Amino acid sequence: MELTGNKPQLTAQQKKREKRKKSILASRQLYVFILPAFLAFFIFSYIPMYGVMIAFKDYIPTLGVWGSPWVGFKHFQRFFDSYYFWDLLKNTIGISVYSLVVGFPLPIILALALNEIKDGPLKKFSQTVTYAPNFISTVVMVGMILAFLNPSTGIINHVVQFFGMEPIAFMENPRWFKTVYVLSGVWQGTGWGSVIYLAALAGVDTQLHEAAVVDGATRLQRIWHINLPTIRPTMVILLIMNVGSVMNLGYEKILLMQNPLNMESSNVIATFVYQQGLLEAQYSYAAAVGLFNSAINAILMISVNKIASKLGESSLF
Repeated sequence: MELTGNKPQLTAQQKKREKRKKSILASRQLYVFILPAFLAFFIFSYIPMYGVMIAFKDYIPTLGVWGSPWVGFKHFQRFFDSYYFWDLLKNTIGISVYSLVVGFPLPIILALALNEIKDGPLKKFSQTVTYAPNFISTVVMVGMILAFLNPSTGIINHVVQFFGMEPIAFMENPRWFKTVYVLSGVWQGTGWGSVIYLAALAGVDTQLHEAAVVDGATRLQRIWHINLPTIRPTMVILLIMNVGSVMNLGYEKILLMQNPLNMESSNVIATFVYQQGLLEAQYSYAAAVGLFNSAINAILMISVNKIASKLGESSLF
């Protein structure tokens, strides 16, 4: 701070600090509003990250995290040298990419279709029917899948037999596992996934559509040249987030659908971490495998985000 006459002259850094302070005070209600979410995220997501160090130790519960001996990359090397490494990687990437290719465009298509329906009973019914599966729990969902696909009593196999074909043991055949997993997930999540796109479409200026109609544009042309460009930033952000979680398959549904006959296709990194960490108590080994999985996710997200920003599209950071 410099003195000019009797009045102190603030430096550029002090002015910036004062401006930031005034901005925070002016928005203090918003900061109080997000404080509980911030604290929950910090306490349950960031503080436990110190436990990642057990991936580089031979963790012994009686010695604790800090007292256990360091072993460096021993557990990572063990995982990379194992005979099941490539099978786990292939299954994880295969299911994730399959889910992304099939599941990412469908919420966009559904949102565009629902947006074209006029407000009324039909639109409300369509939204209710497509949103409802999202609220079915994983356990109930898997129970429905097993019931529908049962070789002797399942409704799907009744349809198959009606057309003169032999019943198919979907859950016992490794070739069918990925398809059943992905399509059931698409059925459950497509309606709910369309909500964010419908919100983005709500911001489309109606004057653009009016002008396009005057110019003779068809409905498909208006969707292609007005609606899609409007939701493109949302599409890019969600694509980045989806690619960033390619390796992050939830183990609950896969574990419930898994059996010894389909293990060839259903054994993924997430279920392997569960088995090693909780069932066999190999905490350090499971932590190393989980850390490897998270690192791949982070690399993929940063890479796709970088590509999107260079192409002039929206990006996360």
